Amino acid sequence: MAYQTILFEVDDGVARLTFNRPERLNSFTAQMHGEVAAALGEIERDVAIRTLLLTGAGRGFCAGQDLADRAVAPGDAPVDLGDSVERYYAPLVRRLAGLPKPVVCAVNGVAAGAGANIALACDIVIAAKSAKFIQSFANIGLIPDSGGTWVLPRLIGQARAMGLALTGEPLSAEKAESWGVIWKCVDDDALDSESVAVARKFAAGPTRGLAATKALIRGSSLKSLDDELDLERDAMRDLGFSDDYREGVAAFLAKRAPAFTGR
Repeated sequence: MAYQTILFEVDDGVARLTFNRPERLNSFTAQMHGEVAAALGEIERDVAIRTLLLTGAGRGFCAGQDLADRAVAPGDAPVDLGDSVERYYAPLVRRLAGLPKPVVCAVNGVAAGAGANIALACDIVIAAKSAKFIQSFANIGLIPDSGGTWVLPRLIGQARAMGLALTGEPLSAEKAESWGVIWKCVDDDALDSESVAVARKFAAGPTRGLAATKALIRGSSLKSLDDELDLERDAMRDLGFSDDYREGVAAFLAKRAPAFTGR
Protein backbone atom coordinates (compact mmCIF):
# COMPACT_ATOMS: atom_id res chain seq x y z
CA MET A 1 0.00 0.00 0.00
CA ALA A 2 1.01 3.65 -0.38
CA TYR A 3 2.12 5.18 2.91
CA GLN A 4 2.04 8.89 3.78
CA THR A 5 3.32 9.02 7.37
CA ILE A 6 5.92 6.26 7.29
CA LEU A 7 8.56 4.95 4.92
CA PHE A 8 8.66 1.20 4.38
CA GLU A 9 11.14 -0.83 2.37
CA VAL A 10 12.43 -4.38 2.34
CA ASP A 11 15.97 -5.29 1.34
CA ASP A 12 17.61 -8.68 1.67
CA GLY A 13 15.41 -9.89 4.52
CA VAL A 14 15.41 -6.60 6.45
CA ALA A 15 12.23 -4.52 6.66
CA ARG A 16 13.04 -0.89 7.41
CA LEU A 17 10.14 1.08 8.89
CA THR A 18 10.78 4.80 9.33
CA PHE A 19 8.42 7.13 11.16
CA ASN A 20 8.12 9.96 8.63
CA ARG A 21 6.53 13.09 10.10
CA PRO A 22 9.79 14.96 10.77
CA GLU A 23 8.08 18.35 10.97
CA ARG A 24 6.25 17.03 14.06
CA LEU A 25 9.18 14.99 15.43
CA ASN A 26 7.42 11.89 14.08
CA SER A 27 4.65 12.12 16.66
CA PHE A 28 1.73 9.73 16.23
CA THR A 29 -1.63 10.48 14.67
CA ALA A 30 -4.44 8.00 14.10
CA GLN A 31 -3.35 7.78 10.44
CA MET A 32 0.22 6.98 11.40
CA HIS A 33 -0.95 4.27 13.81
CA GLY A 34 -2.94 2.72 10.99
CA GLU A 35 -0.01 2.77 8.59
CA VAL A 36 2.41 1.30 11.13
CA ALA A 37 -0.11 -1.45 11.88
CA ALA A 38 -0.44 -2.21 8.16
CA ALA A 39 3.34 -2.39 7.73
CA LEU A 40 3.63 -4.74 10.70
CA GLY A 41 1.01 -6.91 9.06
CA GLU A 42 3.20 -7.14 5.97
CA ILE A 43 6.18 -8.10 8.12
CA GLU A 44 4.22 -10.76 9.98
CA ARG A 45 2.93 -12.34 6.76
CA ASP A 46 6.10 -12.30 4.67
CA VAL A 47 8.42 -15.17 5.60
CA ALA A 48 11.16 -13.59 3.50
CA ILE A 49 11.30 -10.73 6.03
CA ARG A 50 13.48 -11.96 8.88
CA THR A 51 14.10 -8.82 10.92
CA LEU A 52 12.65 -5.34 11.44
CA LEU A 53 14.66 -2.12 11.68
CA LEU A 54 12.66 0.73 13.21
CA THR A 55 13.84 4.35 13.10
CA GLY A 56 12.71 7.95 12.58
CA ALA A 57 13.17 10.59 9.89
CA GLY A 58 14.82 13.93 10.55
CA ARG A 59 16.14 15.05 13.91
CA GLY A 60 13.89 12.95 16.15
CA PHE A 61 12.90 9.33 16.60
CA CYS A 62 9.37 9.88 17.91
CA ALA A 63 7.82 12.45 20.25
CA GLY A 64 4.92 10.18 21.20
CA GLN A 65 1.37 11.33 20.63
CA ASP A 66 0.73 14.36 18.44
CA LEU A 67 -1.36 16.36 20.91
CA ALA A 68 -2.82 18.43 18.07
CA ASP A 69 -4.43 15.23 16.74
CA ARG A 70 -6.56 14.96 19.86
CA ALA A 71 -6.42 18.52 21.19
CA VAL A 72 -8.27 19.38 24.37
CA ALA A 73 -8.56 22.61 26.34
CA PRO A 74 -10.04 23.57 29.71
CA GLY A 75 -13.81 23.38 29.36
CA ASP A 76 -13.74 21.02 26.37
CA ALA A 77 -15.42 17.64 26.51
CA PRO A 78 -13.00 15.05 27.94
CA VAL A 79 -11.13 12.65 25.68
CA ASP A 80 -11.00 8.96 26.60
CA LEU A 81 -7.24 8.37 26.65
CA GLY A 82 -7.78 4.79 27.78
CA ASP A 83 -9.48 4.12 24.46
CA SER A 84 -6.45 5.56 22.65
CA VAL A 85 -4.12 3.27 24.60
CA GLU A 86 -6.31 0.23 24.06
CA ARG A 87 -6.85 0.89 20.36
CA TYR A 88 -3.39 2.03 19.31
CA TYR A 89 -0.47 2.02 21.73
CA ALA A 90 -0.96 -1.25 23.62
CA PRO A 91 -1.45 -3.28 20.40
CA LEU A 92 1.68 -1.71 18.89
CA VAL A 93 3.83 -2.60 21.89
CA ARG A 94 2.38 -6.11 22.00
CA ARG A 95 3.14 -6.66 18.31
CA LEU A 96 6.73 -5.43 18.59
CA ALA A 97 7.38 -7.53 21.69
CA GLY A 98 5.66 -10.59 20.25
CA LEU A 99 6.96 -10.41 16.68
CA PRO A 100 8.69 -13.76 15.99
CA LYS A 101 11.56 -11.90 14.36
CA PRO A 102 14.22 -9.65 15.93
CA VAL A 103 13.34 -5.94 16.12
CA VAL A 104 16.23 -3.47 15.99
CA CYS A 105 15.52 0.14 16.91
CA ALA A 106 17.82 2.95 15.75
CA VAL A 107 17.06 5.99 17.92
CA ASN A 108 18.28 8.92 15.87
CA GLY A 109 17.14 11.78 18.13
CA VAL A 110 14.65 12.57 20.85
CA ALA A 111 12.40 9.71 21.94
CA ALA A 112 9.75 11.18 24.20
CA GLY A 113 6.56 9.96 25.82
CA ALA A 114 5.18 6.93 24.04
CA GLY A 115 8.04 7.27 21.56
CA ALA A 116 10.55 6.42 24.29
CA ASN A 117 8.60 3.35 25.39
CA ILE A 118 7.98 2.13 21.84
CA ALA A 119 11.76 2.19 21.37
CA LEU A 120 12.21 0.21 24.60
CA ALA A 121 9.68 -2.37 23.39
CA CYS A 122 12.18 -3.36 20.68
CA ASP A 123 14.70 -6.14 21.15
CA ILE A 124 17.94 -4.30 20.37
CA VAL A 125 18.09 -0.53 20.86
CA ILE A 126 20.99 1.42 19.38
CA ALA A 127 20.99 5.18 19.95
CA ALA A 128 22.95 8.09 18.57
CA LYS A 129 24.93 10.01 21.19
CA SER A 130 22.72 13.05 20.63
CA ALA A 131 19.55 11.05 21.37
CA LYS A 132 17.53 11.47 24.54
CA PHE A 133 14.82 9.40 26.21
CA ILE A 134 12.17 11.45 27.98
CA GLN A 135 9.25 10.16 30.06
CA SER A 136 7.36 13.39 29.44
CA PHE A 137 3.96 12.18 30.66
CA ALA A 138 4.20 13.87 34.07
CA ASN A 139 4.36 17.27 32.38
CA ILE A 140 0.76 16.86 31.20
CA GLY A 141 -0.62 14.94 34.16
CA LEU A 142 -0.39 11.42 32.75
CA ILE A 143 1.42 8.14 33.43
CA PRO A 144 4.10 6.43 31.29
CA ASP A 145 1.99 4.32 28.96
CA SER A 146 3.05 2.02 26.09
CA GLY A 147 4.61 -0.31 28.66
CA GLY A 148 6.64 2.36 30.44
CA THR A 149 5.56 1.43 33.95
CA TRP A 150 6.38 -2.22 33.22
CA VAL A 151 9.67 -2.03 31.36
CA LEU A 152 11.46 0.78 33.23
CA PRO A 153 11.62 -0.78 36.72
CA ARG A 154 12.64 -4.10 35.17
CA LEU A 155 15.49 -2.47 33.28
CA ILE A 156 16.81 -0.04 35.87
CA GLY A 157 15.04 -0.67 39.20
CA GLN A 158 12.32 1.24 40.99
CA ALA A 159 14.37 4.23 42.17
CA ARG A 160 15.62 5.24 38.73
CA ALA A 161 12.33 4.38 37.05
CA MET A 162 10.46 6.51 39.55
CA GLY A 163 12.86 9.40 39.07
CA LEU A 164 12.52 9.38 35.28
CA ALA A 165 8.73 9.02 35.42
CA LEU A 166 8.02 11.65 38.07
CA THR A 167 10.50 14.32 36.99
CA GLY A 168 10.35 13.94 33.21
CA GLU A 169 14.08 14.67 33.08
CA PRO A 170 15.81 13.64 29.83
CA LEU A 171 18.00 10.56 29.92
CA SER A 172 20.97 10.88 27.57
CA ALA A 173 21.83 8.02 25.26
CA GLU A 174 25.20 7.57 26.95
CA LYS A 175 23.62 7.30 30.38
CA ALA A 176 20.90 5.02 28.98
CA GLU A 177 23.66 2.67 27.83
CA SER A 178 25.50 2.79 31.16
CA TRP A 179 22.25 2.15 33.07
CA GLY A 180 21.36 -0.82 30.88
CA VAL A 181 18.30 0.80 29.29
CA ILE A 182 19.62 0.26 25.76
CA TRP A 183 22.09 -2.07 24.05
CA LYS A 184 24.50 0.49 22.62
CA CYS A 185 25.20 4.21 22.15
CA VAL A 186 27.20 5.18 19.05
CA ASP A 187 28.40 8.33 17.32
CA ASP A 188 25.64 10.02 15.36
CA ASP A 189 27.27 9.40 12.00
CA ALA A 190 27.69 5.69 12.80
CA LEU A 191 24.08 5.03 13.82
CA ASP A 192 22.76 3.97 10.43
CA SER A 193 25.65 1.69 9.50
CA GLU A 194 25.74 0.11 12.97
CA SER A 195 22.01 -0.59 13.12
CA VAL A 196 21.85 -1.85 9.53
CA ALA A 197 24.77 -4.22 10.20
CA VAL A 198 22.98 -5.68 13.24
CA ALA A 199 19.70 -6.02 11.31
CA ARG A 200 21.46 -7.76 8.41
CA LYS A 201 23.19 -10.13 10.81
CA PHE A 202 19.81 -11.15 12.23
CA ALA A 203 18.27 -11.44 8.75
CA ALA A 204 20.99 -13.92 7.81
CA GLY A 205 20.70 -15.74 11.12
CA PRO A 206 18.74 -18.74 12.43
CA THR A 207 15.36 -17.03 12.63
CA ARG A 208 13.53 -19.69 14.62
CA GLY A 209 16.24 -19.83 17.24
CA LEU A 210 16.37 -16.06 17.54
CA ALA A 211 12.58 -15.88 17.86
CA ALA A 212 12.56 -18.56 20.56
CA THR A 213 15.32 -16.78 22.49
CA LYS A 214 13.36 -13.53 22.30
CA ALA A 215 10.15 -15.18 23.55
CA LEU A 216 11.85 -17.00 26.44
CA ILE A 217 13.76 -13.96 27.69
CA ARG A 218 10.71 -11.70 27.46
CA GLY A 219 8.55 -14.15 29.40
CA SER A 220 11.12 -15.22 31.98
CA SER A 221 10.37 -12.54 34.59
CA LEU A 222 6.89 -14.00 35.04
CA LYS A 223 8.11 -17.60 35.43
CA SER A 224 9.74 -19.66 38.16
CA LEU A 225 13.12 -21.26 37.49
CA ASP A 226 11.47 -24.69 37.27
CA ASP A 227 8.95 -23.44 34.70
CA GLU A 228 11.66 -21.73 32.67
CA LEU A 229 13.79 -24.87 32.63
CA ASP A 230 10.83 -26.80 31.23
CA LEU A 231 10.30 -24.17 28.54
CA GLU A 232 13.99 -24.28 27.64
CA ARG A 233 13.76 -28.05 27.29
CA ASP A 234 10.77 -27.75 24.98
CA ALA A 235 12.44 -25.06 22.86
CA MET A 236 15.65 -27.07 22.55
CA ARG A 237 13.68 -30.14 21.49
CA ASP A 238 11.86 -28.16 18.80
CA LEU A 239 14.93 -26.31 17.53
CA GLY A 240 17.00 -29.49 17.45
CA PHE A 241 14.80 -30.68 14.58
CA SER A 242 15.28 -27.47 12.58
CA ASP A 243 17.21 -27.14 9.34
CA ASP A 244 19.11 -24.20 10.83
CA TYR A 245 20.48 -26.29 13.69
CA ARG A 246 21.75 -28.96 11.31
CA GLU A 247 23.26 -26.30 9.06
CA GLY A 248 24.87 -24.54 12.02
CA VAL A 249 26.54 -27.73 13.23
CA ALA A 250 27.65 -28.71 9.72
CA ALA A 251 29.14 -25.25 9.15
CA PHE A 252 30.94 -25.34 12.50
CA LEU A 253 32.49 -28.72 11.79
CA ALA A 254 33.46 -27.70 8.25
CA LYS A 255 34.84 -24.37 9.50
CA ARG A 256 32.72 -22.36 7.06
CA ALA A 257 30.09 -19.65 7.34
CA PRO A 258 26.56 -21.06 7.87
CA ALA A 259 23.83 -20.47 5.29
CA PHE A 260 20.73 -20.25 7.49
CA THR A 261 17.28 -20.33 5.88
CA GLY A 262 15.10 -19.56 8.91
CA ARG A 263 13.58 -23.07 8.85
